[in-house]
Amino acid sequence: CHCKNCQRQAGSALSIIIGVPENSVRIEGTVKTYNDTGDSGATVRRQFCENCGSPVFTRVESPSGVMFIKAGTLDDTSGLQPTFHCYTKSKQDWLELSGLPGFETVPEGL
Repeated sequence: CHCKNCQRQAGSALSIIIGVPENSVRIEGTVKTYNDTGDSGATVRRQFCENCGSPVFTRVESPSGVMFIKAGTLDDTSGLQPTFHCYTKSKQDWLELSGLPGFETVPEGL
């Protein structure tokens, strides 16, 4: 995701996220929440480790029921393969995108 809020949260040009059905995730331990507002005006709940402050996942007000896990929090990312870029309208000018599909905002249905 290349949105400005993800750039700020990641401290980088983008945030690599994995969309998964929220009901397929079991969370152990306590996370803290920072309520943010996305470009659409929807509430974006950025959730992070209460001990170290690392971003763990994001939940967006959406009928899709998808939550977004921060890929960098996984122990093994060797099987991950990016499938698209979102919020390319706010990507850093110097960043060259790969041959993956790009969307100016969020792909339909996400």
